[in-house]
Amino acid sequence: MEFIAHIRENDGSIQTVEDHLLETKALAEKFGKSSGMGHICGLSALLHDAGKLTEEFRDYILKAVNDPEHAPKRGSVDHSTAGGKILFNSYHSTQSDPFYTVLSEVVGNAIISHHSYLHDFLTPDLDSPYLRRVKEKELLQFKQTKDYFYRKVMDENTFDHYVTAAKDELKILLKNYAPEDYPRHLHFITKFVFSSLIDADRTNTRLFEENQEYEPINSAELMDNYYDKLMMKIKAFKEHPDAGNRINKLRASMSDQCEDCAEKPSDIYTLSIPTGGGKTLASLRYALKHAKKYGKKRIFYIVPFTTIIEQNAQEVRKILQDDEHILEHHSNVIEEDYEENERFDGMISPEEKLRLAKDNWDSPIIFTTMVQFLNVFYEKKSRSVRRLHRLSDAVIIFDEVQKVPVKCVSLFNEALNFLKSICKSSIVLCTATQPALDFVDYKLDVPRNNDMISDINKVNLSFERTKIIDRSRQGPVTNEELQQFISTKLEDENSILVILNTKSAVRNLYVLLNECDSGVPLYHLSTSMCASHRKRLLAEIRKYLANNEQVICVTTQLIEAGVDVDFDCVIRSLAGLDSIAQAAGRCNRHGKKDIKKVYLIDHRDEKLSRLREIQKGKEISKKLLKEMKTEGGNEILSPPAMTRYFQEFYTDLESELDYYVPRVEKNMTDLLFWDRTQSDWVKSLYSKYNHPPKTYLVTSYGTAAEHFSVIDNLTTSVLVPYEEGKEHIADLNGYETIEHFSQFMKQAQHFSINIYSQQKQDLEKQGALVSFLDGAVLALKEGFYSDEFGLDIREDGAGFDNYVF
Repeated sequence: MEFIAHIRENDGSIQTVEDHLLETKALAEKFGKSSGMGHICGLSALLHDAGKLTEEFRDYILKAVNDPEHAPKRGSVDHSTAGGKILFNSYHSTQSDPFYTVLSEVVGNAIISHHSYLHDFLTPDLDSPYLRRVKEKELLQFKQTKDYFYRKVMDENTFDHYVTAAKDELKILLKNYAPEDYPRHLHFITKFVFSSLIDADRTNTRLFEENQEYEPINSAELMDNYYDKLMMKIKAFKEHPDAGNRINKLRASMSDQCEDCAEKPSDIYTLSIPTGGGKTLASLRYALKHAKKYGKKRIFYIVPFTTIIEQNAQEVRKILQDDEHILEHHSNVIEEDYEENERFDGMISPEEKLRLAKDNWDSPIIFTTMVQFLNVFYEKKSRSVRRLHRLSDAVIIFDEVQKVPVKCVSLFNEALNFLKSICKSSIVLCTATQPALDFVDYKLDVPRNNDMISDINKVNLSFERTKIIDRSRQGPVTNEELQQFISTKLEDENSILVILNTKSAVRNLYVLLNECDSGVPLYHLSTSMCASHRKRLLAEIRKYLANNEQVICVTTQLIEAGVDVDFDCVIRSLAGLDSIAQAAGRCNRHGKKDIKKVYLIDHRDEKLSRLREIQKGKEISKKLLKEMKTEGGNEILSPPAMTRYFQEFYTDLESELDYYVPRVEKNMTDLLFWDRTQSDWVKSLYSKYNHPPKTYLVTSYGTAAEHFSVIDNLTTSVLVPYEEGKEHIADLNGYETIEHFSQFMKQAQHFSINIYSQQKQDLEKQGALVSFLDGAVLALKEGFYSDEFGLDIREDGAGFDNYVF
């Protein structure tokens, strides 16, 4: 009997279950090999669809294809439990080596979860969804499944040897850790296996549907080519007439030091280049040289906000002369319900094509955001975790790393430690204001003296281009008073940048300045604008700056994260020292003028009570500023002051660093990293039932992911009718192939914005949203997006103040 995994839409060809399992296994092995998990990942793929080896599933899929009007209910035949059950029955608590038990849990959980998300081994309510699937759920044709698997896919003896090889890999991965630390590392290993399985499964399904062969990108050849092009550009810089000025000489020296550091083994390094010091190209030089020497597959740039992705990617594309292999991943564009259940694996629907087309970061150079990075490890969506394994054997550059959200600090640190120790990736923490990530309980494993630039204090002094003037001591100012101050400064300066803490404050000041009509070009920026819109406005602003013409820009802090602009004067609403330093980096950026001034103000109209991190940063900065004897000076941004700032910041917010989940009254770190001797709910299990848990791992994957969100207010991605975005919206119902959907997603993210849940509700009430492809894609109607503000709806004032960027 021929068992069916998939049926191709265009010609009705069949992919057998055995072909799908073996081909997916081969892909998963490739994905896991460099991290020492080839057999572990391969084992998950080998068993993931074993449940399709039944007459029940064969009848189900044929009926669904041949008689779609009377098709059986999607998910009515369980095909993902059987593989996990095979492992559990044969290897869990049945072998003398306890690593078989651990292996069956790690791999079995990935298998049973590959259409949803990883199951809890133990919930805070003392339930075990994992055991309910692999131990308690009855599969009527389970014996038949096992028999067919050993007969058609892999014989029992060969399979046992394969499992043993996977078990041995797991032992090697954990050999350098104490047993009490195993669960913390197994958490990440399980997610790596899960990622490899999902990507291998979806990739093989896509290749079958498109009738294509797997063709991996030749990263080594591309990295060699990229490095040569970059060095040609650097040579051109050194021959430029301005190469001898003070700032450019410093930039060249730091770039050379980054190249020297690339010879060192992979590790976690800090790159403390001052703002405007050329860290994008210096870090790219390190990354390409290190990738060449150590055979790294990919280079990632992780940035705090979408605002600078297009800028940095455009800069790199221009140098490397390659549009095809440099990916910008702004947002997901497509809404995905993580509860996929047992999806229909017959003729592939448009919804299925969207799911298969989602980007899996299979590019040599990827630009993405901190939100997307953290989602890869902790979000309850398979679209995100699918990408995790791509972060292995890579160079990962975190731009403006100080912007890691406070509640995610411990989770961020542990993810980086895993990427360094097991995934063999090299990590660069890039910022002028290094946060004290080794000052918390879950420390980042950064070796001492691992800064890529020597004598950084001297470099900072040499890079001084601005003077900080503290006007906040004069008391809070209103927008009207701020408008008058801006008018005064226009008498002396051509270009003024104003950075405030909330969108509403920015918008209100912009409206007031517009009404005053000073005759000076005025711009407003916020993340209510899509990437393409911001790119156009920044291009216009830069023209005024380049010509030394008058211009005013009013913006949220989005401009502080590496946006390359050079204003004569900056006015910054009081915030954390890191934000003040980044704001100063937009003033006299290239050092072409005498020392320019950055003014700190205390804005009366900003409501920060529900923006705890900004409020706390402002309080600590105000305290440190009061300790200064004068109203001006750059001592406030010195490395000692910055270290003290972050230590006080993390101390004051210590209770929030581990991501507390109020609904279950547990920290995320407890749910994911603790073992049975640490977990209080496991101890309660002992006292209540007088027996230990029936699994080695007690990790609560699903519960933790259910409550994880990098941004407190949940957001939804929406396409907007801005320029080409109108065409993308109009074409949405015309896409047919997976390739078309893939192209659409890469283009559409430049014309999308993220809206908060309250904004979504308001827009729905006004009939402003249009749903496409069964709700997978949302688009904004015309009339709700403007050239001035981007998304143009009026929330009530209090709610709007909570939206920062």
